[in-house]
Amino acid sequence: MKKTVLITGANRGIGLALCNIYLASDFHVIAVCRQSSQALESIPVEIIQGIDVSESESIKHLRQSVQNRGIDIVINNAGILRRSSISDFNFDDALNMFQVNSLGPLRIVDAVLPALKKGSKIALITSRMGSVADNSSGGSYGYRMSKSALNAAGRSLAIDLRASGISVAILHPGYVSTEMVNWGGEVSPESAAQRLFERIEGLTPENTGTFWHANGEILPW
Repeated sequence: MKKTVLITGANRGIGLALCNIYLASDFHVIAVCRQSSQALESIPVEIIQGIDVSESESIKHLRQSVQNRGIDIVINNAGILRRSSISDFNFDDALNMFQVNSLGPLRIVDAVLPALKKGSKIALITSRMGSVADNSSGGSYGYRMSKSALNAAGRSLAIDLRASGISVAILHPGYVSTEMVNWGGEVSPESAAQRLFERIEGLTPENTGTFWHANGEILPW
């Protein structure tokens, strides 16, 4: 019987690359997104679109779609980046990033939790920009804060779900060349997705709650 992976933000970039990798590993892939894409529709995945992770009402459809199914891996990949400095800080942008980057993954976990089981895994795609200890350049207030909050949530999820046999990885994909960073990254989505796949494969109850770079480096909080 095929294992099932659910991936958010699956219509492009890292999410789409992850879909292809899990298909190649003979998973049934549930591709979750706000709006599908031609590239996503060209591969044999199950698409659930119209899901905005920042809106609780939107998540109800996802909950109904997966509640009676078994899910082995959940990858919370959907995220947004709005750059700002202290001199041009936009509070609305910051709140939006918290809704998507911090609370969105928790909404997804809450929706799919009944479909998880002992041995299931949750991956949170975060950023090393959420690391307080690693911050040497300042700026990007809303994005950094939203990812720090996601890291804290991931750590708590790892503790709270350990007794249920569900493990949690908190993963920085690297500086990936996607639309989010105007294609200025250093790693292709395909390379980043492969490394993320390897980290998720290596996730166990013993290392649950770890904050990793996709290359295997453990990052500081």
